[in-house]
Amino acid sequence: MATQTQTTSARSKPSLQYQQVAESTHDLDWADLVTLDLSQFDTAGGKQRLANQLRDAVNNVGFFYITNFGLTQSQVDRQFGIAKELFALPTEEKLRHRADLEHGHYSGYRPLGSIELFPGLRDNVEMYNVFKYLPELERSHPQLILDHRDEIETFQRHIAEDTVQKLLTLIAIVLELPEDALTNGHKYNDVSDCHLRYMIYHARTPEENAKYDNLYSRGHTDFGSLTLLFRQPIAALQVLMPDGKWKWVKPLPGSITVNIADVLDFWTAGYLKSSIHRVVAPPEDQAHLDRVGILYFLRPAHDLRLKALDSPVLERLGLRQKEGMEGIKAGDWVRARVKGNLDRAVEGGAKEKEVIKGVKVKYYD
Repeated sequence: MATQTQTTSARSKPSLQYQQVAESTHDLDWADLVTLDLSQFDTAGGKQRLANQLRDAVNNVGFFYITNFGLTQSQVDRQFGIAKELFALPTEEKLRHRADLEHGHYSGYRPLGSIELFPGLRDNVEMYNVFKYLPELERSHPQLILDHRDEIETFQRHIAEDTVQKLLTLIAIVLELPEDALTNGHKYNDVSDCHLRYMIYHARTPEENAKYDNLYSRGHTDFGSLTLLFRQPIAALQVLMPDGKWKWVKPLPGSITVNIADVLDFWTAGYLKSSIHRVVAPPEDQAHLDRVGILYFLRPAHDLRLKALDSPVLERLGLRQKEGMEGIKAGDWVRARVKGNLDRAVEGGAKEKEVIKGVKVKYYD
C-alpha cells in the first residue's frame, strides 16, 4: 500500500480527557481468573512464582489478568481519549484510511457493519488498527493519529518490548523451555501484524438487541499469540469456561485482561488454550453506553511456521499436533482469518468453517 505523506495541521489538538464510566451495579456471574502482578517479575524467584500461577489459567481457560505492567492510568486514559476523538471524525475521513480487509490486511480503519452476524444483520463495531511503526508497515492515517504519533508509539512499544516479552517468558517457563523460546519471533522489529487497536461498540436499543440475541460479537478465538485488553468498565466480555458455561469477565481496576490466541494453541498442540470469548449487550444500567476499547494484539513474525514446539511438557502429556499445521505460516493464518470475517452469515450460524489447508475454526453463540 502506498505511503501517504501528511503534515501536522495548525489546528489546536484535542485535550484527550477521558472519564471512565461507573461499573455496573448488577450482580453478574463473574469468571474466577488468576491475576499476575508483573512487579514481581524481576524479584528473586519471581518469574517461577508467576509461571506457577499462570500454569492452570493458560491450560484450562486461556484468560487471566495482569497488574503493575508499567503504564500509568493517565497514559491509558489518554489512549481512550484518542479513541473517542478518532471515532468522532467524519465517516468519509475514516474511510480514506480503510484497511484492505478483502486481502486479509487489518492495518487502518474497519468500518461499522463490516461483519454480518446474522443474515441481514451487521455488527455495531468500528475499529482502527495502528500497526508497528516500521518502514515495511507504513500507511496513511488520519491527522489525529499523526499528531499523536510519538505518544502512540511510546505506548505501543512499551507493550511490545516490555509487557508481552515478560508474558512470553513466563509461558516458556510453563512449557519448560528456554526463557527466550517464544520472545524470538515476537520482537518489535519483526514484520508481523501486531497492532494497537482503538475500538467502539455502538449501543443498540433494547429492540435491536433482541433481534441480535443480545450479541455484539459471536463466540470466537483470536488469530495471533496473545490479546491484551485494557480495563473497560462497561461489562460485555464473556469467556466460555471449561464446564461449558459463559461467565462475565470483570473489569478489574488497574488491570489488563489477557487471553491466549490461536498461534500459541497450535504451537503447543492445544496445551495452551486459545480462549473462546464473546461480547454481549451490557447489563441494563450500561446498555445505553457506547463501549470504547483499547487493545493490543500480539502476532508472530509472518514467516514463522505453526509447527508444535519441542516442549518436555507436551512430550510427557503425549500431545501431538493436527496434521498439516507445520506447513502453515503464521502470517498466512492471520490473513486467512481476517478475510474469513467478511463471509456472509448463514441461517442458524456457521458453527465451523475452514480457514486454510483444511484447518477449521469454530464459532459459538
